[in-house]
Amino acid sequence: MQLVEMGVSVEAVKEARWCKSRHSGGNGNCVEVARLSDGHVAMRNSRFPEGPVLVYTREEISAFLGGVKDGEFDFTLS
Repeated sequence: MQLVEMGVSVEAVKEARWCKSRHSGGNGNCVEVARLSDGHVAMRNSRFPEGPVLVYTREEISAFLGGVKDGEFDFTLS
């Protein structure tokens, strides 16, 4: 698989207060999220905290989380 670097640098969102799900284990396989001061939502991989950060609008995150809650992405787990 070819990985493509996308997103913004962690320095661009240095004010972020990162959190992860309480369902996450302590082995570093977590998605972390942060609400930014401008209302956007940042996401990063906890294994690479200094790596790129993806930034989404609240509307984009709302649509994604709605799909997660409705089970639209369950196929990725099978």
